[in-house]
Amino acid sequence: MNKPQDVNTEKLRARYPDVFDRPVSARLATPAMLIAALAIFVFGLVDLDFSPARFISGLSQLGWISMMMMPPDPGSSLPLYLKALGETLSIALLGTTLAALLALPVSLLAARNIVPNIVRFPVRRFLDSIRGVDTLIWALVWINVVGLGPFAGVLAIAVADFGAFGKLFSEAIEGADQKQVEGIRASGGSALHEIRFGLMPQVLPVIAGQVLYFIESNTRSATIIGIVGAGGIGLQLAEQIRVLEWQKVSFLILMILVAVAGIDFISGKLRFAIIGKRAVA
Repeated sequence: MNKPQDVNTEKLRARYPDVFDRPVSARLATPAMLIAALAIFVFGLVDLDFSPARFISGLSQLGWISMMMMPPDPGSSLPLYLKALGETLSIALLGTTLAALLALPVSLLAARNIVPNIVRFPVRRFLDSIRGVDTLIWALVWINVVGLGPFAGVLAIAVADFGAFGKLFSEAIEGADQKQVEGIRASGGSALHEIRFGLMPQVLPVIAGQVLYFIESNTRSATIIGIVGAGGIGLQLAEQIRVLEWQKVSFLILMILVAVAGIDFISGKLRFAIIGKRAVA
């Protein structure tokens, strides 16, 4: 007499034969991929000369630097650092805003529910190519084009975010509810009316939330590109590290952390206000 679990197993085998009777190649595929990934990981450690001994010996140096950073002290450079921090925040705000303004009309050309694929495909690939280049590389490019300073930083962030915004905005437009668009079309509205009154009211809150998030993220990016000469507090940070003024370095890092935390708090409140939800305390 068959046991109940044996009967259930037979029923499952009959209902899902592909699950229980997979070929050997399918069964070995997952272990083979795991072994290949592990082999690549080990090869990378060896090829990049990863040394646990060097890392452990470097911990003492890290501890010495940490001790030299205490207490944080700007010295007589506090006004200069505050100005540099304001410059960094301005770079992030202006670069993000410029990118959003330029990306919004282009994103309409990248949305499948707005234009045919013959137009959408090259626009999408154009946005992908821009997005594939990191902000730091764009900063190096613009420094050679317009020279050192915050203007190059604004352009670097604007160009890098243009590609990202174009993709995000187009996806928001594609995900919009088409019932409102159909209603405007049925009442005699033109294609521009469909976009203006059917799509934009739905996607603008989403777009605004994305822009606020990028302003927060670009505050950190503006610090990094400042190190290569694009202005802001990153330039001051790189200079103080170069001359080994560790107390000033720790003060600059503390300023950056406070600024990012403040922007994160404010942008979070604004995002929840825009999308109509209350933030959880």
